[in-house]
Amino acid sequence: MSTRPEAGPDLGQAPDPGPVRTPGPGPAPVSLAQRKRQLVATELTEAALQLLALRGFDAVTVDEIATTAGVSKRTFFRYFASKEDVVVQFLAGMGADMRTDLAARPAGERPSEALLHAVSVPLTICGDHADRALPVVRLILRTPALLARFLEHQARWREDLTQELAARLGRDARADLYPRLAAGMALAAFDAVLHRWSEGEEAGGSADPGALIGEAFAVLAPALDSVTP
Repeated sequence: MSTRPEAGPDLGQAPDPGPVRTPGPGPAPVSLAQRKRQLVATELTEAALQLLALRGFDAVTVDEIATTAGVSKRTFFRYFASKEDVVVQFLAGMGADMRTDLAARPAGERPSEALLHAVSVPLTICGDHADRALPVVRLILRTPALLARFLEHQARWREDLTQELAARLGRDARADLYPRLAAGMALAAFDAVLHRWSEGEEAGGSADPGALIGEAFAVLAPALDSVTP
């Protein structure tokens, strides 16, 4: 299905309302106003995901989402520009997580292993929270307006992974095709796994996205690793 303002892979779960403090030097404590904004955003996200997954994207209005969350329509638009935004943010934070995870991989690791770890983390989280994540993934993949927005996010993820992979390998992302091709292959596997997972057990094979991404990379690894220095 993160601590950033977008719900991302935390699946819309409400944060701990207690004080947020970091011992020693580091980020300043999160203010009461910031915690309140996060809680309101979480309530709106939860309300939207429940209604949309149950009734479908076109059948639910912004008014209904706001009412279910216990806020006004005006408040809704302080946090989200549209119904599309409140749904797509469910997965939007994954791209930043992928780049962060890729950057943290050991320098000498094969590209296939590093990329597999990077794209596996959000898929594993989705699998661990399938009761919440799967209905939303299905909603996104089966609603043209949401799918278009999701693909826009994936294009940004591809650019981020391209730049990070190029830096890891000491290559020029503008002159060398490999980083962009490798990033594209990793995200193609990610997308294929989401589609397969959304189809359910009736499609046959494993229904666990963590296992499915491993299967996908078993196919990709020879190509990813054969052209590296």
